[in-house]
Amino acid sequence: MASQTVETFAIELRDNPVTESPTSFQPIRSKSPTLSAQAQSRLDDLTVPDGGYGWVIVSASAVITFWFVGTSYSWGVIQKVLVDDGVASASTLSFVGGLTPMCISLLALFNARMVRAIGAKWVAVIGVLFLGLGEILCGFALHSIGGLFATIGVISGIGTSLCFMTVSIIPAQYFARKRGLANGIVYAGGGLGGAIISVGMEKMVQQVGPAWTFRIIGLLTLATGLPAAWMIKERSPVRKKTFIEWSLFRDIKFCLLFATGVIATFPLFVPPFFLPLYSHSIGLSASSGAGLVSGFNLASAFGRIGFGLLCDHIGPLHALLISLVLSAVSVLAIWPISSELGPLILFVIINGAANGGFFSAMPTVVGSMFGSTRVAVAMGMVVTGWAGGYLMGAPIAGYILDAFGGEDAGFKAYRPAMYYAGSMSMAAAILVGFLRLKVDVKLKKKV
Repeated sequence: MASQTVETFAIELRDNPVTESPTSFQPIRSKSPTLSAQAQSRLDDLTVPDGGYGWVIVSASAVITFWFVGTSYSWGVIQKVLVDDGVASASTLSFVGGLTPMCISLLALFNARMVRAIGAKWVAVIGVLFLGLGEILCGFALHSIGGLFATIGVISGIGTSLCFMTVSIIPAQYFARKRGLANGIVYAGGGLGGAIISVGMEKMVQQVGPAWTFRIIGLLTLATGLPAAWMIKERSPVRKKTFIEWSLFRDIKFCLLFATGVIATFPLFVPPFFLPLYSHSIGLSASSGAGLVSGFNLASAFGRIGFGLLCDHIGPLHALLISLVLSAVSVLAIWPISSELGPLILFVIINGAANGGFFSAMPTVVGSMFGSTRVAVAMGMVVTGWAGGYLMGAPIAGYILDAFGGEDAGFKAYRPAMYYAGSMSMAAAILVGFLRLKVDVKLKKKV
C-alpha cells in the first residue's frame, strides 16, 4: 500500500504544473522527443502573442508585398504595350509574366530551407535585391524576348519567390486568433501595389517610355523594400530540419489542399493579364484598360483584408471556399457578357476581391491545419504545386484566344478562354468542399 501511495504522489507532482502554468510547455517540449511535429507545433501556437512586434512584421511584409505582387499583377499593362510594338504575341508574353510567380513554386522548398539556414530577414533582403535588380535590367532588354525571360522572368522571379516565402510564414509566428486579419493586411499590400503600379505604369509609359518605367519601378523597389526587409524578425527560428515532410502526403486532407492549389492557380492571372487586351476589343482606351487592372488590384486589396477577417470569424476553409466560388461564378457568368464598361466593372470588383481572398485564405488554412512552426515546410510543399498554374495558366488562355481568332477578333473570341478559367476555379472549389467535409461533417462548425 505504501508504494502505491508514493507512486500516486509522484504523478500529481508532475501533472499539476502542466495544467496550472502555461509556461511549463517549453521544458516539456524540449524533453519530449516522442512528441509529434503536429502536437509540438500546436504547443508553440499557445504562446503566440497576437500582436506586439507582430504589427511591425505585418507592416514591413505589406510593403514588400506591395512591390512583388503589385508588379506581377500589373504585367498586363506592359504586355499590351509590347504586343502593340510587335515584340511578341500575347501568349508568349504571358509566359514571361507567368514565369515570375512560377518561381515562387519552383523554388518554394529551397526557399523554406533558406529561411531556416540564414534567417527570414536575410532571405527578405536578398529577395528585394533580386526583385529590384531584375526590374532595372529589364529596362535595358525590353524589346528582346530572351532578355525579358532572363530579367523579369528569372531574376525578378527569384526575388519574388524569396519575398513570398518570407511574408507567408513569418506573420504566423506572431498571430493565432488574428492570423487571418494579419495575412489579409500583408497581402492587401500587394493589391494596393497593383492598383497604384498599374496606373503609374500607364502614365510613365506615355511620359518616359516603357524602358525607364521599369528602371524607376526597380529603384523605388530597392529604396522602400530594403528598409522593410531589415525589420523582419523571427519570434522563434524554424527548427524543423526536414526538407520535405513526405508523411503529409499520407494525410488525405493535405492531399486535397495540395490539389486545390494546383488547380486554383491556373485561372488566377488570366483576368489581370488579359483585361487591357479585352477592354481594347470592346472599344475602350488604353487608359481605361489600365484603370480596370488598377480597379482589379484595388478590389483584391479589400478582398485580402475582408477574407482575412472572414478566416477569423467563420474559419479559413469556409473563406477559401467562398473565394473560389465567387471567382468561378464571376468568370463564367459575368465576364462573358461584359461587352460594356458597366458589367466589366462589376466583374473586376467581384473577381478581384475573390482573387485576393485566395491569397489571404490559403496561408491561413495551412497555418491553422499544421501549426505555426510547421507552416514553412507545409507551405513550401503546397506552393510547389502551384508551378504549373503560375507558368501555364495565362498562356493557355492566350493559346485558346489565338485558336479563336486572336486579340483582334472581337470580344467573343475571348469567351472560350473565360470558360476555361472559370471551370478551373469551380473544380478547385469542389475540392475545398470535399476537404471541408473531411475535416468535419458539421457544417456550422468553424474550420
